[in-house]
Amino acid sequence: MSSFSRSFAGASLLVMASWCCSAALAQNAKTPLQYANGLVGTAPLDQQKLIGNAPPPGEQLYSGFTSPSAMLPHSSTWVGPVNANLDVNYPAGVRAEYFYPNRMMYGFTTGDGDSPMIMPVVGTFTVPPERSASVYDKAREKSSPGYYSVYLDDFHTLAEMTATTWTSLFRFTFPESDQSHVLLDLGRWGGDIEVLDDHTVRGKSRGGRYFIAEFSKPFTKFGVFKQHPAEGPNDYSMIGWDEVNPDEKTISGNFAGAYVQFATTTNEQVLVKIGTGVSYEKAESQLSAEDPGWDFDRMHRAAEEAWAPKLNAIEVKGGTEKERMLFYSCLYHSYASPRLEAKKGDEFIVRRGPDRGKVDKVAYDRYSEVPFWDTGRNQIVLLTLLEPQMKLDVLQSELDRAKERGYMATSFHGDNAVFMYLGDWERGLKFDYASVYEYLRKNAMDPKGPRGHLEPYLQQGWIPDVIPPGNPSPPYADGNAGAATTLEYAWDDYAMAMYAKKLGKEDDYQMFLKRAHNYENVFDPSVGFMRGRTADGKFISPFDPKEPYYNFMMKEGSGWSTLWLVPHDVQGLENLLGGREKFDAKLDEFFSTPYTAKGICRDCTGVIGQYVQGNQPDQQAAYYYDWGGQPWKTQKLAREILAWMYGSDKTSYAFPGMDDQGSTASWYVMSALGFYPVDPSSPNYIMGSPIFDEATIHMGNGHDFTVIAKNNSAKNMYIQSATLNGKPWNKPWFSHADIENGAKLVLTMGPAPNEKWGSAPEDAPPSMSQR
Repeated sequence: MSSFSRSFAGASLLVMASWCCSAALAQNAKTPLQYANGLVGTAPLDQQKLIGNAPPPGEQLYSGFTSPSAMLPHSSTWVGPVNANLDVNYPAGVRAEYFYPNRMMYGFTTGDGDSPMIMPVVGTFTVPPERSASVYDKAREKSSPGYYSVYLDDFHTLAEMTATTWTSLFRFTFPESDQSHVLLDLGRWGGDIEVLDDHTVRGKSRGGRYFIAEFSKPFTKFGVFKQHPAEGPNDYSMIGWDEVNPDEKTISGNFAGAYVQFATTTNEQVLVKIGTGVSYEKAESQLSAEDPGWDFDRMHRAAEEAWAPKLNAIEVKGGTEKERMLFYSCLYHSYASPRLEAKKGDEFIVRRGPDRGKVDKVAYDRYSEVPFWDTGRNQIVLLTLLEPQMKLDVLQSELDRAKERGYMATSFHGDNAVFMYLGDWERGLKFDYASVYEYLRKNAMDPKGPRGHLEPYLQQGWIPDVIPPGNPSPPYADGNAGAATTLEYAWDDYAMAMYAKKLGKEDDYQMFLKRAHNYENVFDPSVGFMRGRTADGKFISPFDPKEPYYNFMMKEGSGWSTLWLVPHDVQGLENLLGGREKFDAKLDEFFSTPYTAKGICRDCTGVIGQYVQGNQPDQQAAYYYDWGGQPWKTQKLAREILAWMYGSDKTSYAFPGMDDQGSTASWYVMSALGFYPVDPSSPNYIMGSPIFDEATIHMGNGHDFTVIAKNNSAKNMYIQSATLNGKPWNKPWFSHADIENGAKLVLTMGPAPNEKWGSAPEDAPPSMSQR
């Protein structure tokens, strides 16, 4: 430093020092790519006050069940760890392949669900379903966009993996051994396996997916194996018995697989690349096109280059280091679905309808089904903001699937596809929306279609429930979820009404608009809750709104959480509850009544009072104070949910419940930005409280939307005033039309609520009903 100082003097020194400092800061600043951590969402919450009373005995607590796999955005090739042996263990209500607290590694996925599992093993080995597992080093585990690595302690082997669109590449760094093995198998459903030569193994799953695995080094020994299932109660094994055939080249059956053996020197690397497709020829062509050599680092860099623009689409300033890590990790998980099934011009297998099993070609990028009950509440809007062109391909994919099977997809519960189509129409995406209406309407009108219990809904305006015999204590596992399903269908019907109106179908508009009020039919004013009814119209007793009725009356929620499932008509719900003051008091009670349920709902984690962040039914409820004239309470709650429910555990990786293919992650992303699409079928965004000083969304339409929070901090969470494009803004919501051509929302924040801002009745967000 002294030598440097003697070279310059006075102002020149100050200027140079200032420049060097800025340059160093710029060099040390992390990029969104560097912040994104695939391990986020893999751990459960660990504070009892946030967990409720889950899980049931004998099960593990729900995490986000996200995957730390290496993958590309929306890719069908997921290459990553399996630390739960699901072949012999059922650890939770969800068969998740990875759960952060688990300490044994059983293998790695190599592509989609029909692709083989792979595992490096040093020494003797056991074939599946038992599998040779290894303790792994948590400190050396890494998951970043397009990359995963872990050190297998028992085998002294480093496993690294990366991916292209249709191929995977593994790099195993072995110790010195003449028994370094790699095992490949097709899992429980099995298929056919063939060892082609001393560096190639190929196979076909029973689902019709082909793969080819090529090794960078010839193997010295090989063999094949499979499992014979147990044949009865007197069989000596509960899980059957294994057949292992050294030197054999082919085998078929359950857990069909092959093992190959190498003699390795210390730190010798063996690479394995795997391509998949609808035929061996297609799998081979994928390898030739996407992974022609053995340059692992090049492929890793290419994966990062694919991810960088996706994550750079939102730039944030301010917030803590942890908040930035959580934000970009959640944004990363928001791209988890839908997955690419076939690129434009590619062949794909038709999996539904009369042409099931047929190999066809597509004229656009075809994507997998949208999980409408999950991501259909939020992520579909985020993707429209960031990836409108990709979203058009998703719209076409769902429409083509509807043509194949005759009905629009519903995904689990409700009939929510209309939310995506209407919401994208309202946000200006150019698509043939008229052609979709036939299938949306058929879903809503045909009792033989995918809307369960539609006939009673059409006849009487609500869905009855049957008290399940022999199952008297909540959570009830059986039933029609009649109250919750009625609410879902009423919400669907309002979106159908708006859709019909845009098409000029007045009769349909009036019909669906009338049906959109059906949620009122399951509201019991004597108790102030939505409540199930039997076929004779009587409200079901006994009824405790704090109990988590799983499928009986409610869907994966309690009476408290289901009460708020009226996103299309929050004002109408407010009217039912007795007006603004009583509506706000009910919300206060909701968020403050302790969670003391007797029944255990495995999905009901991440609690604040009776609110459950870990499941979908009430995730929009924190934003309802914007209708009630108390938006400062929404601002406080949004901050609390972001801070308490995400990464508040000792690992900083926890989610409050299942991510559900990007849903829980997308809630974080949008709420951290300061707004949320309470009703995704509408063009409106309901405001909360941003955690960043500044966030710029580089929207996919070429315009930027910037949210600036002046004086922002953990304590300064309350909006004092706002401007939108330089003009005073007094509403706790804005429309897509307000930002679609670029916009700047400036919020002045403070430590105490400004109870005048956004609280006037005329400032409330739109709703189906009037005051």
